[in-house]
Amino acid sequence: MVRYSGLALSEVSPSPLSHDTVSRWLKSRRFRPKDLWRLVQPSMDKKSPYVLIADDTLIAKTRSKRIKMVHYQYSGNEHDVIAGIGLVNLLWHNLTTVESIPIDYRIYDKDSDGKTKNTHFSEMLALAKKRGIISEAVVNGCLVF
Repeated sequence: MVRYSGLALSEVSPSPLSHDTVSRWLKSRRFRPKDLWRLVQPSMDKKSPYVLIADDTLIAKTRSKRIKMVHYQYSGNEHDVIAGIGLVNLLWHNLTTVESIPIDYRIYDKDSDGKTKNTHFSEMLALAKKRGIISEAVVNGCLVF
């Protein structure tokens, strides 16, 4: 199992780092999808074969009732409807090195923007095309990169 958290980062950091330091740093910043793109773009080897993976996840917030973006949604992990924050993301997956890099994300909050998860995915794919990640080649109905 792979964990992504401030605690996990503090445990694997090559230099001394507390999970509280990570939390404070994250709270002091406003990250946008374009910031993620700027950070990860140099790490992508576009000459290797790759696929784009669209995924959605629910960040469980079962004890946090007053967070603005928390809504009751179905969780595949819990096999039930729970309180959480919906996240849709787009991953670039290198088929040679088996490395996955998140390249875009959106918060799924239909109440605030009226967008479905599929709308978010479509917008992320359109942006990936604009950034030169998706070529025009189509073979047997599938995009070829």
